[in-house]
Amino acid sequence: MRALDRVERLLGQLYGKHEGTMAFERIRPLMASAAKRLPPSTTERLPDEKEIVLITYADTLRQPQQPPLSTFYTFAQRYLKQTVSTIHFLPFFPFSSDDGFSVIDYMQIDPAVGSWDDVHAFKADFRLMLDWVINHISAQSPWFDAYLAAEPGYQRLAIEVDAAEDLSMVTRPRSLPLLTPYKKKDGRLVRLWTTFSADQIDLNFRSIDVLVDMVRVMLAYVEHGADILRLDAIAYLWKEIGTTCIHLPQTHMMVKLFRAILDAIAPHVLLITETNVPHRENISYFGDAGDEAQIVYNFSLPPLLLHCILTEDVGYLRRWAKTLVLPDRRTTFLNFTASHDGIGVRPLEGIIPSEEIDKLVTVVMANGGAVSYKQNPDGTESPYELNITYVDALRGDGAGGDAMHARRFLATQSIALVLPGVPAIYIHSLLGSRNWDEGVRMTGRARTINRAKLDMNDLVRRIENPETFRYKVFSAYRTMIEVRSAQPAFHPKAEFDVLEVDRRVFAMARQGGGQRLIALTNIASDDVTVDVGMLAAGPTRDLISKRVFAPGVVTMKPYDVLWLTPA
Repeated sequence: MRALDRVERLLGQLYGKHEGTMAFERIRPLMASAAKRLPPSTTERLPDEKEIVLITYADTLRQPQQPPLSTFYTFAQRYLKQTVSTIHFLPFFPFSSDDGFSVIDYMQIDPAVGSWDDVHAFKADFRLMLDWVINHISAQSPWFDAYLAAEPGYQRLAIEVDAAEDLSMVTRPRSLPLLTPYKKKDGRLVRLWTTFSADQIDLNFRSIDVLVDMVRVMLAYVEHGADILRLDAIAYLWKEIGTTCIHLPQTHMMVKLFRAILDAIAPHVLLITETNVPHRENISYFGDAGDEAQIVYNFSLPPLLLHCILTEDVGYLRRWAKTLVLPDRRTTFLNFTASHDGIGVRPLEGIIPSEEIDKLVTVVMANGGAVSYKQNPDGTESPYELNITYVDALRGDGAGGDAMHARRFLATQSIALVLPGVPAIYIHSLLGSRNWDEGVRMTGRARTINRAKLDMNDLVRRIENPETFRYKVFSAYRTMIEVRSAQPAFHPKAEFDVLEVDRRVFAMARQGGGQRLIALTNIASDDVTVDVGMLAAGPTRDLISKRVFAPGVVTMKPYDVLWLTPA
């Protein structure tokens, strides 16, 4: 079926024949207009082994008298051109709260960080991944003001709920109230659906006015050069009282709709869904035979990696990794260990026992972190995410400092690089950033601990000084990434086999493009001996260190990483 026909069919399924036709007649000219301004694109883009995503806020790096986007461009030109292929800018639009995720104006760049021209400059050397904050808008946005005034086209922007409604079944990612009272311009008090905070008004996608406006936003991002669109909090998009209001069939149809629109005019643009939920729910966003998102986050990976290295046992991680089978050649995983948010623990449900999650909470608290909670249907609370930098989550307690800290951290990152899929690296992981306690004191928010703002001149001095912790992480991490990008066996679609060699070693065979290699990571604090005879009868060579090993067994030092090929 042609993509345009799919668009019309999906609109009919979502809104019924009459409203679906009205929506199609409004969306089709938007698509035609955008298509005229876009370069011809007839084929979809499939990521390869060179696809490496860097996740960052636009204002992570700062210099006096310079827009942060311009500062980051200077840093990227100097240090990242040979390392990453794609830069994911977290929301850089005018906002009122939540570090950008409460958007006031979708179409403008926040003047405090730069302009669209600053964003376009990156396109010469990098692909762009942009955040589409689709579930909610800021209570300070002009759209919400128009809703309060009941202006035409905005009367149904928000979701009004009677206070008597039973909302006990609704899945909550926060422990805040679900409904927030607002007074409209006519004096009427309404209670509005606010999944994440009182300042973040959930959009009512039952309204085709809302849908058309948001499609207009999506197409604008594509015109500005987005190669990947991240659908933020997409799982909560459609609400149906009497249900959990997460992963509803209408939400999945909406993702299919966005995909069909892009397939029609910009098939090179990929969709990635942000769904911090258990693994089985997460991968449902690949859709039927890959007709939804081309990429989903591997949300179970960060807490599983943390668990395996703290327990020095890869058992749970190994069993989970064996399930990473994709439904379609066009789909893949985004493998990450850290992001601007905390380390989600819901994705561990069904993978490790709940008491093991409690152990992670204990370690994170001991290492200077915090825990954010969600509200359960019975009124109780349970851990939702761990707020800490991934670097400090792996901190040891040795007297006078932890000599193995950098090596332990890099071992976890190496595993994310060898799994099938596309690696995504948070800027503060690449830079070896520690807990930003000062930021938490300033904002009063636990998530700020992993969102530090850095002086670029000071940062450059540290990443170029071999005596610093930042240098030890940054230089070794970049080397791993650059070596990885040159190996066809790490193509997202290359064959993989999770090997069982030792409970302390994560071992994976990858094969593709005429290359076969075995990736080994010792996640323990002791030496481990591994037989690599399954790879080659003769000597083997490590792609990272260039060392050559005699046939048979190799001895791995604590937190050693070896990517072995026949020598």
